[in-house]
Amino acid sequence: MTVVLTVPWLLTGIPLLGSLLCLAAWSNPGRLKVSAILVSIVSLGANTGLVGLLPAPPEGQLLLYLLPFAACVSLLGQPAHRDHRLSWVMILLLLGLGLGALTSPTIIGRMFLLTLLGSLIALLYRHHTPMWPISWWGIGTYGLSALCVGISVIAGPPLSLAASLLACAIFLPLVPFHDGYLTALTRLPGSLPSFIALLLPAVGLHGLATAVPTMSEAVAWSVSLLALAGSLYGAAKALAQSRVRLLLAYGSLSFFSMLWWFVAAAGVPDPRAAVFAGAVSLVTSSLLLAWQVIRTRYGDDVDPQAVSGLAFTMPRYAVLLSLLALAAMGLPPFGVFAGFMGLLLTSPLPSSVGLFVLLIAWLAASWYIMQIVQQLLFGARRSDLRYTDLLQTEFASLLALVLVLLALGMMPSNLFGPPKTPPPATASAGAIVWNK
Repeated sequence: MTVVLTVPWLLTGIPLLGSLLCLAAWSNPGRLKVSAILVSIVSLGANTGLVGLLPAPPEGQLLLYLLPFAACVSLLGQPAHRDHRLSWVMILLLLGLGLGALTSPTIIGRMFLLTLLGSLIALLYRHHTPMWPISWWGIGTYGLSALCVGISVIAGPPLSLAASLLACAIFLPLVPFHDGYLTALTRLPGSLPSFIALLLPAVGLHGLATAVPTMSEAVAWSVSLLALAGSLYGAAKALAQSRVRLLLAYGSLSFFSMLWWFVAAAGVPDPRAAVFAGAVSLVTSSLLLAWQVIRTRYGDDVDPQAVSGLAFTMPRYAVLLSLLALAAMGLPPFGVFAGFMGLLLTSPLPSSVGLFVLLIAWLAASWYIMQIVQQLLFGARRSDLRYTDLLQTEFASLLALVLVLLALGMMPSNLFGPPKTPPPATASAGAIVWNK
């Protein structure tokens, strides 16, 4: 019992303490970046060794391993510069708060979650420019989520369960509660969006473990309709985007809506849902980092249509971007395909029409991802552009993401947690109480 209570504090304390220690190197950006990377590696090692001592949640423990990994590659893929120092420290801070929300007991975990939401609101308020004014919609969405978290603590069911479900719809984006997610991925600077792309869905999926099993049939049906609408809405919005970060944000919204549809049908998220959520999040993170490479060379507001011919001038970048595009389109042998097929083959399907809608959204993803990749890699080489292939740290970051996405596509779905066993019909009420 003492170990179970101590391990969450240790896993949470490593990145939180590391974020404070990194401030000692504030005047030296290079040293600060190295320190932050080392803290994330230590956090990954601690999670690898200690997470097994904790009770396994229904969705498994995969996301607890992926969070420090995502922090590490996000830090590694960004060049050392004074303007990025706050982003590096905040990644460690958010990592600690996220691990606290995922591993701590209910009340303490909700306190970590409220602090996480407050940090996101402060970041969105601070990082705005004349080109990107303050997004009150995003800030308001996270304020609503904080209110829902508070209600879930002080109120009893069914109000607390409804508040928990609404908070999950904000973290794991579901239309029409997706503005906070979109704002975080498009307005925050540097490598913060690439880490938040995994952090928020991980917290949302974990919360679904308590919210979904207690849903009534009517609520589950409503969630399924919103999920189908969200998958089409996200795909259509992605097709219409000219800004890469907005395209990636809406594309991931479409895929997360598919996850909501499967989870509403199955009744509880299991390790297969974690594989799908983790793979979609890592693909989004990797493409955000790949686009950050272009922004670093040609400016934050570069038009993607103004950059072309990278297949011949930046070959290492072209190869890795092509592999990441295949993963983003949901093709084998990468994790998105494996996660989707795992859910498809094990979840009850309430409607063949719903599956047809998901396939349409999937085909749309192949179109808009391939369109942006083809624009960057092919076309005429411009004499007015200076082409510089990936630096060693950028190459290592993107290569690590490709390898992990391959591993997610090939590993057994129950490796990080027991798969869900459907209860017999006569024990359904008891199963709901046990899952809660």
